[in-house]
Amino acid sequence: MKIFITGASGFIGGSIAAHLVRAGHHVRGLIRKPEHSAELQRLGIEPVIGTLDDRELLITEAKAADAVINAASSDHEGAVKALIDGLAGSGKPFLHTSGSSIVGDASGGEAGEARIYHEDALPKPTADKAARVAIDQLVLDAAQQNIRSAVLCNTLIYGHGDVPGSASVQLPRLVRQAQKSGVVRHVGSGGNIWSNVHIGDVAELYRLALEKTPAGTFYFVESGEASFRDMSAAIARVMKLGEAQDWPLADAQKEWGYEMASYGLGSNSRVRGERARKLLGWQPKRTSVIDWIEHDMMAAK
Repeated sequence: MKIFITGASGFIGGSIAAHLVRAGHHVRGLIRKPEHSAELQRLGIEPVIGTLDDRELLITEAKAADAVINAASSDHEGAVKALIDGLAGSGKPFLHTSGSSIVGDASGGEAGEARIYHEDALPKPTADKAARVAIDQLVLDAAQQNIRSAVLCNTLIYGHGDVPGSASVQLPRLVRQAQKSGVVRHVGSGGNIWSNVHIGDVAELYRLALEKTPAGTFYFVESGEASFRDMSAAIARVMKLGEAQDWPLADAQKEWGYEMASYGLGSNSRVRGERARKLLGWQPKRTSVIDWIEHDMMAAK
């Protein structure tokens, strides 16, 4: 299968692209910086230089591919519309990457209600997340244009990426702050809980979805959950930095910014992903982020 993927030099996109190459697919990957080309080629990925704003390029690549994956941004409406226009009427698969902060409660690092959400009962989005949810719906509605579209809504992703220098969004921020300050910190009391999933299992799910997903399907991507208090405590043990410490939300926002502190690190995002297991036969191999932190986080890939 000829696959076009955006975000190919990133943690998620690069790991998915490399996984698909190993599975025997031909992958063309969109990257902004030409200097990343050699690394992609080493992984067997054919680089395409451009940005998400290059509408005609995206349409051309989508028309030429057998399948398209958007792994560059969950929030770039123009790119999604261009890819849909390129795929309209083709019956080809289009996988769009979203994130489970769409159900985040911005609890300030507290457990709060810590409600669990299911794929068939999503809440009305908060004002902060309405635009992202609207893009997700745009992808799902593309099924009406004879596109085998799906939204893969990832939870906290951990693991080492295939592209050197790439990193996941959440845990590395805790590590970098600890390296800088000598103290591991979590937002508030760290009682907030996030569902999570290993990058290797994410990549395999995208492979399965390309082959099998019904059109217009929404998936939560998760294989476990943990509180930030437990994750930061594990990081502190591995880094030998003593006890992890509580951090007021206002201070965390100064370090990480509003979006990351309030949602990525300071909310509850508990979901259950049943569809991938039932519809696609997905069987994640890694189910404990704490185990990964304690045994694999500091190891080079």
